[in-house]
Amino acid sequence: MSNSNLFLSIGKPIKNEYGRVIGKVASFALTPNGKFDAVFIEFGDGQFSKQPIEHLRFNGAEVTFISKIKSQANTLCDQIPLIWRKDQALKDLSDKRKIAPELYQELHNSFENVMSSLKKDAQLIIDEAGIEIERCDEEISSLSYAIASLEIEHEIGKIDEENYKAAFTLLQETLKRATSEKADFELTKSKLSSVLLGEQTQTPPPMQKTSKVYAEQVNDTPKISEPKLPEPPVVVYVKEIGKAGI
Repeated sequence: MSNSNLFLSIGKPIKNEYGRVIGKVASFALTPNGKFDAVFIEFGDGQFSKQPIEHLRFNGAEVTFISKIKSQANTLCDQIPLIWRKDQALKDLSDKRKIAPELYQELHNSFENVMSSLKKDAQLIIDEAGIEIERCDEEISSLSYAIASLEIEHEIGKIDEENYKAAFTLLQETLKRATSEKADFELTKSKLSSVLLGEQTQTPPPMQKTSKVYAEQVNDTPKISEPKLPEPPVVVYVKEIGKAGI
């Protein structure tokens, strides 16, 4: 959208990615050259917050707030593997003696510092995603109880059909949004955790020696033995003794 059109969104409601209204556009912060830099948001509780313009998506009269956790996680999922690949390429160049050892060490230390900072940021995002997942779990549990209570009151005739249908639709839509939101946070947490785990296990493990048990199993493979022939019969000769004896 052009700069002039953005001003038309002042006072418009802001929804999150799941359709939930979180506040409205109060004003904008512009740079000296007239570029939109941030948005002032008035939340439902009356509090104001200044958010980067990149965290909002403007589509006509619709204003959508993009989750900071998701946007930062996506950035980290791109940056961490990139820094790791650069450091590995640097090591390859050093092994091929294409760069001086002093330069390698300096650049390697720089990459390690950046990686350490990115890992800390990633862990913070993982922790924040975990908190959001717990919040969604609590909301889903409360909504489930609310739906059960509504069903009971409707069953015993305390709530008429019209009000029952309206309340049921509202609760179901809210439950659907909360479930979708939880799934997104779980996916974000899983992706970022996988990136951290992958960075730590990029180096292939050393070849394992054949275990003693396996060697014994191989050596103990039964062999086909030749059939044994029966032993020859024992013949006993008995000498007849005459009347005169011996």
